[in-house]
Amino acid sequence: MELIFNKSVKGRKGITLPQNDVPVTGSIPKQYQRKDDVPLCELSELDVVRHFTELSRRNFGVDTNFYPLGSCTMKYNPKICEKIAAIEGFASLHPLLPQLRRGGMLTQGALTVLYELEQMLCEIAGMDAFTLQPMAGAHGELTGMMLVAAYHRNKGNITKTEVLIPDEAHGTNPSSAAIAGFTVKSVPTNPETGLIDLSTMESLIGPQTAAIMMTNPNTLGLFNSQIGKIAACAHKHDALLYYDGANLNAILGKFRPGDANFDIVHINLHKTFATPHGGGGPGAGPVGVKKHLEEFLPISRIVKRQDNTYSLNYNYPKSIGYIAPFYGNFGVCLKAYAYILMLGGKGLEEVSENAVLNANYVMHSLKDSYHIPYLKTCMHECVLSAKKQMENGISALDISKQLIDRGFHPPTIYFPLIIKEAMMIEPTETESKETIDTFIDAMKKLAKEALNPTTANVFHAAPNTAPVGRLDEVKAIKEMDFAC
Repeated sequence: MELIFNKSVKGRKGITLPQNDVPVTGSIPKQYQRKDDVPLCELSELDVVRHFTELSRRNFGVDTNFYPLGSCTMKYNPKICEKIAAIEGFASLHPLLPQLRRGGMLTQGALTVLYELEQMLCEIAGMDAFTLQPMAGAHGELTGMMLVAAYHRNKGNITKTEVLIPDEAHGTNPSSAAIAGFTVKSVPTNPETGLIDLSTMESLIGPQTAAIMMTNPNTLGLFNSQIGKIAACAHKHDALLYYDGANLNAILGKFRPGDANFDIVHINLHKTFATPHGGGGPGAGPVGVKKHLEEFLPISRIVKRQDNTYSLNYNYPKSIGYIAPFYGNFGVCLKAYAYILMLGGKGLEEVSENAVLNANYVMHSLKDSYHIPYLKTCMHECVLSAKKQMENGISALDISKQLIDRGFHPPTIYFPLIIKEAMMIEPTETESKETIDTFIDAMKKLAKEALNPTTANVFHAAPNTAPVGRLDEVKAIKEMDFAC
């Protein structure tokens, strides 16, 4: 249907553009016009404020309660970072503003932030170059796998079709590799050490191997001190070593992936550098590379000119191209930039020290109440098991639901998949000893109550504080309305 506009003007190349995009009366054919007004809601400001305030009271977040979700690093987000991100010169900046001429100086501050954040992340991770465009951790993984593909394609390595991934890895690792076109081969964990089984990995790697994806420390919370041998094995077969930065919070200032010969790394700014999680976003998963992969990074790239101004460079013929609109989630990057500047090198090191201390404190406090699959020094998170409680029919799910009744968000459960009845706990460095002690006390009480047959029904019905009790997860998935 062609709409009639009030006026039109001649744009570039003689194209007629609408000056006013509001159609004049009668521009909509009569058969499509309403006879009656649309029954829109008419609410007062007070009604609206009360509605959204009530919704906020139902929300569970780091600002209200302890979030022990393992592998998620749900740390507190400093409000000063939010204030900085809300500065009008940043928050109101349009991504299509020119870089220099005709008001382009407005963008120089933002480009400076992005450029300097890239340099900071290079130093933290031990890499040579970064892109800030990926908008989530999994998006960073996919970008990294696309870089792997570009590297081998450029070298003519047509046999490189497989990616090796430990069986304790995050589920997004095999997904990202598969989406990038690779076949995934799972490498088992050594049941004695809790680390990747080197002998099996060596038997699987070969001329067909494009990369090895790893998290170090791994999802069992254990640091792999054999990473040097793994890197040497990968590079011997011209395979790249990829670092999943989901657990970077454990090693800041202590271990740089680049120093261990990782070729590619992604970092979750929304985890390690305290920019909020929320509803599947916003997030940011910057990807860093060593020099031999720099030419494949996404465009555009920020460059510093000789006159100390910044600009965007698109002239990278071997680039994998665009992987995000504009320059990624700028607000998230800005918060991480402020966070790093506030803490400095020493502060970032203390982040890891306190995160590791808290996780080990939780593990040792609960070692007599729950089964600990690997009772040795953990890093930022520890993995417990409800193996003892299952002898009485109380599962990790039951314990987690009971935690809700005690006012706690449940930990991550049934992950890693290789641990039966797993409960992964990550207290982060931002929680106080008092909060952690309260959580530990609740976990101990639940472990004791789970051994009492008379309390089994209470566990199976939890959360008892919920208006409708425990939801039927299977029924919910079967009857889910995907059109919502």
